[in-house]
Amino acid sequence: MKHSPPRLGTTRLVAVDGPSGAGKSTFAKILAEQLNAQLISTDHFATWDDPTTQWWPRLTQALDAVAQGKTGRYRKTDWSQGFPCVAEGDEVTIGPQGTIILEGFSSARKANATRLSLAIFVDHGDEATRLERAVARDGENQREHFIRWQQYERGWFAVDETKARADYVVTSS
Repeated sequence: MKHSPPRLGTTRLVAVDGPSGAGKSTFAKILAEQLNAQLISTDHFATWDDPTTQWWPRLTQALDAVAQGKTGRYRKTDWSQGFPCVAEGDEVTIGPQGTIILEGFSSARKANATRLSLAIFVDHGDEATRLERAVARDGENQREHFIRWQQYERGWFAVDETKARADYVVTSS
């Protein structure tokens, strides 16, 4: 990691990407603890209706501030009432620091590549296994959302070539 140069001003931005239910969040949490890094999740932005697009400028605006040596800010998505009742939640600050871990689907997207010091793709389990993990974590009432999400992920990863561009691919938990 120390051989990966900072590309977000003086901060290293590490993306932990991969499909739902693959273990990204667990992997990223452990990595953030080991590196004493701030952990940010794309779940702070995405919704079932908007997995990757409309929210991206909110994140890049906060990251632009960090790149300039300033504190970035954004409001995370509040999922507490369940879909479709998502709302704007608490404010999160991102300070320019040694390392920031950006975890979640689409975090290592091509549009973010020039900011990343490192891209990690977590790909543990086949699609059916990942679906069952995600449903076990978030509830049976989310199954249909996850099935649609997985369809979207397949298309996204094929076009974005996320796994092929990753610096590391993690295939076990």
